[in-house]
Amino acid sequence: MSVEFSGGAEGPIDLFARFSLNQQTIKQWSLPELADGCARAGVRGVGLWRAPVQEYGVAAAAQLVRDAGLAVTSLCRGGFFTASDPKGRADALADNRAAIEEASALGTDTLVLVSGGLPPGSRDLYGARERVADALEELAPYAAEAGVRLAIEPLHPMYAADRCVVSTLAQALDLAERFPAERVGVVVDTYHLWWDDTIGSQIERAGSAGRIAAFQLADWVTPLPAGVLLGRGQLGDGAVDLRWFREQVDAAGYRGPIEVEIFNPSLWERPGAEVLAEVVERFTTHLVHTR
Repeated sequence: MSVEFSGGAEGPIDLFARFSLNQQTIKQWSLPELADGCARAGVRGVGLWRAPVQEYGVAAAAQLVRDAGLAVTSLCRGGFFTASDPKGRADALADNRAAIEEASALGTDTLVLVSGGLPPGSRDLYGARERVADALEELAPYAAEAGVRLAIEPLHPMYAADRCVVSTLAQALDLAERFPAERVGVVVDTYHLWWDDTIGSQIERAGSAGRIAAFQLADWVTPLPAGVLLGRGQLGDGAVDLRWFREQVDAAGYRGPIEVEIFNPSLWERPGAEVLAEVVERFTTHLVHTR
């Protein structure tokens, strides 16, 4: 069971109660450090990643966050469904069943999916997206039995070839809408979606159907680093109107956690408590305070 983050009319305190720290934002912290640091800072939610959870032990990690009074707001990641060979597809399905079981054990109802890129030598985006749909059809009932919702995350188009053939919220919704809303939703991530001039209407579309499973924040800063994966910016340092996004998802009816997920080596080189204090200050400045 996930902790309820929703409420009535929101003031600044209620909005901060929805704040969640994704584990990757302070990657230098171990799981015990993450649990202790968040508890000390009054943070209620954490988004976890499978590799460090597996290294620590799934059951032990679940107990650790429970003892710290934290809710696991999401687990990342499942997905990578686009292999075209039978063995690759079978392996992906098995790994995703394991991810669903891990999410359930951690007490989160949200498994974030990164769909996967094009297979080597392929240029067939449509075929790759259809394989994503095939995998969702097989996994959604299994996830539902475990109390876990599959959350399709569209990634910026620069990742389409190697990481995620789902590049827009519209594409994610086109896939999700083949399944019941309580089984398959979508992720709204500011870093990946800020550039899309249809994003407002697509957030409304997602919200009206109850499809927003997660809302994640990071800023877009330039120049992008080599490899681009680790170029997410601290809140307020870049081009994204973070408050506008928050207002849009709220207007669409979303009242769940607001998760800060930043991959940036410059943050990982600093003391974790310092980074968390800065993230909370930026969150308050750019999402809570009125203009």
